[in-house]
Amino acid sequence: MSAQFHQEDEFRDTLDTGLWWKIFRRALAMKGYVAALVICAVVVATCDAAFALVTRWVINGVVRDGGRAPFGLYAAGYLGVTLTLSAGVWAFINIAGSLSNRLAHDIRRDCFAKLQTLEFSFFDTRPVGWLITRLTSDCDRLSRIIAWGCLDIVWAISYLIMVAIVLLIMNWRLGLIILGVVPPLALISRYFQRKLILSARETRKFNSQITASYNESIQGVRTTKTLVRESENLAEFRQLSTGMFDASVLNARQSAIYFPIVMTLGSLAAGVALWRGGYVAAMGGMALGTLVAFINFSGQFFNPINQLAQRLTELQGAQAAGERVMGLLETEPAIVDSAQVLARLREPAASGPAVAPDGLPRDITTVEFRNVTFRYENGPVVLEDFNLTVGAGQTIALVGPSGGGKSTIVSLACRFYEPVSGQVLLNGTDYRERSLAWLQSQLGVVLQTPHLFKGTVRDNIRYGRLDATDAEIETAARLVNAHGFIGQLEQGYDTQVGEGGNRLSTGQRQLLSFARALLANPQIFVMDEATSSIDTETEQLIQRGLETVLKGRISFVIAHRLSTVRKADRILVITRGRIEESGTHLELLRRRGHYYNLYTSQFRREHEAAVLG
Repeated sequence: MSAQFHQEDEFRDTLDTGLWWKIFRRALAMKGYVAALVICAVVVATCDAAFALVTRWVINGVVRDGGRAPFGLYAAGYLGVTLTLSAGVWAFINIAGSLSNRLAHDIRRDCFAKLQTLEFSFFDTRPVGWLITRLTSDCDRLSRIIAWGCLDIVWAISYLIMVAIVLLIMNWRLGLIILGVVPPLALISRYFQRKLILSARETRKFNSQITASYNESIQGVRTTKTLVRESENLAEFRQLSTGMFDASVLNARQSAIYFPIVMTLGSLAAGVALWRGGYVAAMGGMALGTLVAFINFSGQFFNPINQLAQRLTELQGAQAAGERVMGLLETEPAIVDSAQVLARLREPAASGPAVAPDGLPRDITTVEFRNVTFRYENGPVVLEDFNLTVGAGQTIALVGPSGGGKSTIVSLACRFYEPVSGQVLLNGTDYRERSLAWLQSQLGVVLQTPHLFKGTVRDNIRYGRLDATDAEIETAARLVNAHGFIGQLEQGYDTQVGEGGNRLSTGQRQLLSFARALLANPQIFVMDEATSSIDTETEQLIQRGLETVLKGRISFVIAHRLSTVRKADRILVITRGRIEESGTHLELLRRRGHYYNLYTSQFRREHEAAVLG
């Protein structure tokens, strides 16, 4: 388990109103829910304020009329306010719950959709756990704070406005005593805002790193066990867990200081108002019912202030999640279709039997690298002025030392990355002038470590082309010699492969990945160390099917096991991003150069292993 994680982006340490407006606009897309939520909040706030006014009305009436007071009317008034309040609370709980879940659904959907559009380099620097946190806990927290937080804020502001108006109408001098606490509360909230945001952001950062650590540990459990790394991994994880604990405790302590200050100031103001109001009432300057209502309002005035303080704290804590989610949603893909390509794609007559959706020829007859230079982000140059032309039906094998640039060449051909300078041409046209989706739909890629998705054998082969029939799936499996072992499985093509294909052997998974790639009928076929992790028998099965698989296609084969590349039309020895040697298997052997040394040393090792084994 590595202690290194994706470096978190730096964000603002104050409440970012622009960010929250962007987030809130997502809620505004559900105008009906938001409008109903605001109405419910205002209704509840009105009912809360009405209770004190009804109390005033009753007390003043009883003092004035004694036993002749209309008690039935008073009871009806209380009952009406109570029923209205209950209906309002029931409604806003239902509406806020629905809005929260819909927002979470939409944000998760949009985040996942965004991930589908991003280039490989985005995932190169971000652990899986880091991304999972964005799509799970960050999305959930954001949806909750938007729905429930907005509800409480609307209620609190509505209630504050109503109470403030009533207080000033009843006795403006006493009302000003209560309202005079608001400015110092605003200053205190401003002071704690920055501290709470920073500690909350630190907590979220450690949470992302812990999730990434979980994911890495589970995926690498076999390596951990074989290398007896449990204690070191535990020490690294303890460091992360301790960091999150410290940040969480600091955030809790800051909140524990903030809220009592708000409550103390509110209680002091209510106490002063009570003392002064009691004196005024004793002097006959205020009716008893008005005094009681004023005392009720004085005590209740700070309930919405406390609620606002709590929601502000949650808003500050959730800002870290908001920044990360919106940062992901606003990430622009580095590899996209140009405006000219998009314009051609919109033309209704652009497609046809021999024409791709972007209006250019569908058949790929040549792939050409012209003076291509490439480096990974902030890394050294991997390829420099690289030139290569491959025609349809040709198989190009790439061999050479690790780190020489073989996988980079293939990734550039597939447009997983784009050149820093130079061009990659399809039929003489820069592939940046072709549709990205169309180009990558023409690819068949088989990697060193085959990945299968949870589901059946049939589902995994069909993943290459979702409209394929069962007969076409079986044909693809036969062509790569996978049909034999599939038939021996308990349920044949309907056998569950397990998570990641863990119910099958590595060789079986690789055969299925070949069938999946072949079913898509790609024009460009890529094998990236596809036979390096399988046994010799499975490799022979694949070799027998390769002639059919590669026929008529532009093929790139990366291999350290040189028996895989002997029949290639051209073998390129790639070192330090350059073509050191080029030729057929026999031509390169005759030259007795780098390829000859690689081949003979590998053949010698295999022969010795066979003899000793």
